[in-house]
Amino acid sequence: MQRYLKITILQSAIIWQDNNQNLHQFSEKIKKIESETDIIILPEMFTTGFSMEPQKNAEKMNGKTIQWMQNISKQKNCAIAGSVIIQEEDKYYNRFLFVHPSGKINQYNKRHLFTLAGEDKIYTSGSEKVIIDFKGWKICPLICYDLRFPVWARNIENYDILLYVANWPKPRISAWDALLKARSIENMCYTIGVNRVGEDANKLEYNGHSAIYNCLGEQLSVAEENKEITLNVTLDKNHIFEIRDKLHFLNDKDSFKII
Repeated sequence: MQRYLKITILQSAIIWQDNNQNLHQFSEKIKKIESETDIIILPEMFTTGFSMEPQKNAEKMNGKTIQWMQNISKQKNCAIAGSVIIQEEDKYYNRFLFVHPSGKINQYNKRHLFTLAGEDKIYTSGSEKVIIDFKGWKICPLICYDLRFPVWARNIENYDILLYVANWPKPRISAWDALLKARSIENMCYTIGVNRVGEDANKLEYNGHSAIYNCLGEQLSVAEENKEITLNVTLDKNHIFEIRDKLHFLNDKDSFKII
């Protein structure tokens, strides 16, 4: 087990539905990361923005973005994560991808599709909660709208990190701030939220507020509002052990089954 885990968040604008330009800009940002890191985290749909046109933008699991992520992961000797529009047969998924330096890929399909934008009519919902094992840390990846549904995120697997990637708009950013903090408190875990900035083609404005909270809901770091920024934070596994050993709140959690 690795005691310390170095996290790098890229809070960035996203060029609307332009895979090549987005991969280029993220390549340039990643080149500027000088310190060693264990995981680089990008926002939701980082190659397109929050698009409801998967027919134009979807990739396969052997496509350009996957290959790019594997190359970056190998070059930087770290994991890289974010969500991408993926097509399998006649279905489209908003899929979280976690790529290891070895090339191994963990994937999670967004469970709660954003009905307000019609995402549920275009994409296929995921049905499986995923726990990623990386360097002795258990990571639960979720996507944007999933943040509003605490039952799905409930820490019944004894995970260490709850990780959200998002395109969460400015008008509802206070909910983003409050819910990230709540998820960390109720699940006694580190909670990471990676959001974008800028404006998309639908005139929706995003102001970031990417942040990391510890097991007590204390904010370890927050990205400056409305700015593209690279945020580096080191997590300590002993913090989880100490808090859970002292406060046994997870032992009293309800038992339930999602059907």
